[in-house]
Amino acid sequence: MDNSLDINRLQQALTLEADRGFANLQGRQERFAEFLGRSLQAVPATWELRDRRRAETLAQQYAQYDTLALESRQGLVANTRRLLYDVRRQELSGPPPPPPRKPPTVPKQTSHLHLDTALQYVEGVGPRLAEKLARLELHTARDVLEYFPRDHVDYSQRVPIAQLTDGQTATVVASIQRFNCFTSPKNPNLTIVEILVRDRTGSLKLNRFYAGKRFSHRGWQEQEKKLYPTGALVAAAGTVKRSKFGLTLDGFSLEVLGNAATEITSESIGRWVPVYPLTEGVSPETLRKLVGQCLPLTRTLSDSLPDSLRQSYRLLDLPSAIAQVHYPDSREGLEKAVVRLAFDKFFYRRLVALGRRQTGEAIAVLPESQLLPRFQAILPFALTNAQQRVIAEIRQDMQRSVPMNRLVQGDVGSGKTVVAVQAILAAIEAGYQAALMAPTEVLSEQHYRKIVGWFNALGLPVELLMGSTRSAKRREILQQLATGELPLVIGTHALIQEGVTFHRLGLAVIDEQHRFGRDQRSRLVQKGMAPHVLIMTATPIPRTLYLTNTEIETSIIDELPPGRQPIQTTVLPPSQRRAAYDLIRREIAQGRQAYIVLPLVEASEKLEDIRSAIEEHERLQSHVFPNFRVGVLHGQMSPAEKDAAITAFRDRHTDILVATTVVEVGVDVPNATVMAIEHADRFGLAQLHQLRGRVGRGGDKSYCLLISGSKTEAAQERLGVLAQSQDGFYIAERDFQLRGKGNDEGTEQSGHAGFAIEDRLPDEAARLEVVQKARQAAEQVLAEDPTLARYPQLQAEYERRDHRWQGGAIFT
Repeated sequence: MDNSLDINRLQQALTLEADRGFANLQGRQERFAEFLGRSLQAVPATWELRDRRRAETLAQQYAQYDTLALESRQGLVANTRRLLYDVRRQELSGPPPPPPRKPPTVPKQTSHLHLDTALQYVEGVGPRLAEKLARLELHTARDVLEYFPRDHVDYSQRVPIAQLTDGQTATVVASIQRFNCFTSPKNPNLTIVEILVRDRTGSLKLNRFYAGKRFSHRGWQEQEKKLYPTGALVAAAGTVKRSKFGLTLDGFSLEVLGNAATEITSESIGRWVPVYPLTEGVSPETLRKLVGQCLPLTRTLSDSLPDSLRQSYRLLDLPSAIAQVHYPDSREGLEKAVVRLAFDKFFYRRLVALGRRQTGEAIAVLPESQLLPRFQAILPFALTNAQQRVIAEIRQDMQRSVPMNRLVQGDVGSGKTVVAVQAILAAIEAGYQAALMAPTEVLSEQHYRKIVGWFNALGLPVELLMGSTRSAKRREILQQLATGELPLVIGTHALIQEGVTFHRLGLAVIDEQHRFGRDQRSRLVQKGMAPHVLIMTATPIPRTLYLTNTEIETSIIDELPPGRQPIQTTVLPPSQRRAAYDLIRREIAQGRQAYIVLPLVEASEKLEDIRSAIEEHERLQSHVFPNFRVGVLHGQMSPAEKDAAITAFRDRHTDILVATTVVEVGVDVPNATVMAIEHADRFGLAQLHQLRGRVGRGGDKSYCLLISGSKTEAAQERLGVLAQSQDGFYIAERDFQLRGKGNDEGTEQSGHAGFAIEDRLPDEAARLEVVQKARQAAEQVLAEDPTLARYPQLQAEYERRDHRWQGGAIFT
């Protein structure tokens, strides 16, 4: 060791300063801050470059020590302890291994870390770990800073050993009584660490296991013993767990302290510890370490929000917000950080959406239409007030020069298809083509069957394009689309395949949009030049979700056609299944039909108690309903088999249809009056509501029977909501609360597949407040300066986000 810096003397000075209340003690020749600053400016050249730079930064801060608040002085001393501890640990581990003879495949970056530094060049990462981090969409240091924790564990409270309770998260400060590190006698590749710690209230045993030959080397084990000598004071943090030997800390972290008053400086001990979404091969410790390496870069971040805007909405500055959201000093600091970062998300999304609309030039439909009155005249029913209102909103959008981006949400049976056809006819009348894309062949055929009759009456051609379309017919459709001869095509994902070219695509209609990935939706839109976009969904959307959507306008069809009766919904235990069968027999005897829905196609070894559609079809036909005709429909059938099963049911050649959730959308049989759902607890609320919507489509009384043997509180609550309410919006709210939402910025969109920063806000009222302020701010900024020329930093951030979201023409 180079004697030009006495680490022990520095540690003693730090301990004395902490004991005396961080008062900048006067020594024989100089004050504490002067001594530390001078010492840290003279660190030996044998220190690693990273540590020398840390020392230089700390020395500069000690020059301002007298002006710092108490909390800042404590933090500075803590950071100095951490630096000296890291250096001492490196010295004990011995000299670094000799460099390899062959140069590494990927050269290490030796320059200082930057926001755009690729993670494979960050110390300790390398190509292999970088590849795993890429699965989390982490590619650069900036990505790491913007990868916010989904939760925090509070290790900030020190708990005496005698007061520990099972399941608690806690930090313990105690002395090491015994430290053993040895190779397992049963497994030479397993190293066991046993630690016994004691405070004034009791003792605690900690165990850790290391798999791998390198941990079995005597040198590594002796090094660990030197780091944690008997009598050393340590801080240990983890989750309290009861074992057969008593209480212990599970997944604990450990830090050596100078004395009981020492500030704990660990990234995972004695503080709020972040919890991140992970992937295979990336441990929590790995991610926390990486975040710790990148956090110093927050001081290089520029805050793109104008100061006037930030002050007006009382927002935390961006560098502080990012630092606090990862490792908050307090609950208040975390809450302020979440508000700022959630505001940023919705502000920029609204800003980019409005900016794109300003630059896009869409078709403008004719203010007066001749086709629409003709179409409405051939309908055998009158439009509801809600339908007329939504049609007016759509026509108003389509008469503008900016592309429409509107979502139409209507409960099951509310008449969304009729509304969509009016938009399609408006585009056709303006000389453009339209495309209607649905997620399944069943639903595409359902739309085609409805629309072809209307179009024939209007003298307009329409075609159906799916994966099962024969080659000759496919070539004919593609040719007609390319020449503009075909004004409307209905289809599945086949519409977005290569080779599908439109002459003048002016309107893209997407049904059940949540079943498509964002890339798939965007590829249809990109078939035209800034076409209008109309999205339809029967899956209820929570009010709190569509009110917080900053990029899309929403229309609600909140009125059902007259004559529809409420569906009687009942939750039944399996023991009352016979009552369900009796109801089905009575309905069939009166000329009606029934569905029986199951979650699986075939029996599963892992779910032996779950009835499968194939087995249940055979059982019902043979033993329960031998006098009735029982059909079967599931996702593994060929398109022709599915069509045959649906046609047979629609034409009343079968009385009962046993099916999986393939009937969730697109099967419209008004004569069906009973929906029996087996193992209903295995479905989400929105899905159950969709299934229930397959009945009640005629004028007869209909029934939905939810058969479930689950006794869990969550399952009972979910099924109870459906039994009590027919309101799709209320059901969607409860489903949102119970199941969460999908990743609204990535490619996933299901359940709780992704985490969003606004999820950390305390409640829905707080979410709405942040969103409304962000939306207002974005609109105000663009109204004052449409080009953002007055705000160059904001303009640069706008362009960065726009590029990042490129291709996401539909944000919802």
